[in-house]
Amino acid sequence: MQFQQLQYFVAVAETRHFTRAAELVHVAQPSLSQQIRALERELGADLFLRARGNITLTDAGEALLPLARRILADADTARHEVQELVQLRSGRVRLGATPSVCTGLLPDVLRAFHDRYPGIRLLIEEGGSHDLVRELARGALDLALVVLPLPTPSPALTTVELLREDLVVVSSPEAEPPSRDGRRHVRISDLEGARLVMFRHGYDLRELTVAACRAEGFEPDFAVEGGEMDAVLGFVRAGLGVAVVPRMVATRSGRGLRVTALARPGLYRTIALAHRSDVAPPRAARELQRMLFER
Repeated sequence: MQFQQLQYFVAVAETRHFTRAAELVHVAQPSLSQQIRALERELGADLFLRARGNITLTDAGEALLPLARRILADADTARHEVQELVQLRSGRVRLGATPSVCTGLLPDVLRAFHDRYPGIRLLIEEGGSHDLVRELARGALDLALVVLPLPTPSPALTTVELLREDLVVVSSPEAEPPSRDGRRHVRISDLEGARLVMFRHGYDLRELTVAACRAEGFEPDFAVEGGEMDAVLGFVRAGLGVAVVPRMVATRSGRGLRVTALARPGLYRTIALAHRSDVAPPRAARELQRMLFER
């Protein structure tokens, strides 16, 4: 009994037509009929009652059909499992992330992933959450680390909260402390009149900081604006102003910076892992997803 013969048998059983079954499995109809005859000879029983324009299963065919389907399904499962193992030895993961997440969260996780799966290429795209959502939707990314809430929520995406991170104020050690009376914490109101180093438009941290200042009744004053994370930190080190950044970034990049916590209730941001709802991420991407949640 050959695997291919079982495929042909199931195709005929489901279509009840030899010609349509042959088209379904992409084989010439005479070859399919010959293989079915060979299977019947090996089993010692007819599988089909062949009347002109009417193909029905015999009792032997009815008994074989569920077994054949199970054998074919098991073969598909075996093929799928092996292919997924192969995917962890080669292939790629396309991951999008905001620049601050790339700076703070990803280096250690990506290093651990690369050590475990050195054959997987990691393709990283930096961008704001709005841009990353668009790239996910068009299939250009497997996963993305985005800031919630999304600027334009999409039912086509699945998002799972990964972490909630507090924000801090960074300043140059040579500059005046951001708190006005020497406190160890900074209130948002203390930033009124302070010169801020501000991220570019579309940057999640820009929107969050500006909204917090306006909630306290003032418009922030920008000394410099338009930079990415590395540029903002460099401008702060140079004494051009202060900036509000994630604690993880400040901890990793804190050399040459004074880091001051925000007074309660403080400011937070929520990082989520997003992927398309209609397409399961590849095995390698799912493994990176698991490592991110276990970090």
